[in-house]
Amino acid sequence: MTGGVDGRKESRRRARGELEGEVLAALWAAGGPATAVVVHEKLGDDTAHTTVLTILTRLCDKGLVTRRREGRSYVYTPVDDQPGMAAAGMHSLLDEGGDRAVVLARFVSELSAEDERLLEQLLHGDSSA
Repeated sequence: MTGGVDGRKESRRRARGELEGEVLAALWAAGGPATAVVVHEKLGDDTAHTTVLTILTRLCDKGLVTRRREGRSYVYTPVDDQPGMAAAGMHSLLDEGGDRAVVLARFVSELSAEDERLLEQLLHGDSSA
């Protein structure tokens, strides 16, 4: 967001799925089960509390977050940690990308030298990488 001519904040439109990612990041940052209020506070922006609730419900519907009743509200917990979620996203993109060989070749060709060495170590079973 940037300041407008009259001093009001101009809101920018988030990319598709960006807010879901931010809500998940806030949940991970909470370090354990968290209420929507805690997630809203961790976001630290002007997103409406009702929007956070909607996103948490969508994440539950997608199986990315679980919720359980605690008192009068719900507490939410991510199903997977951040690396697991990133890996699942990579698998999903690979599945949707058409020719797997072409997608993987493009991915590998754009890796940094350090990431390429790390990937090679992992492919050869070096779990200490």
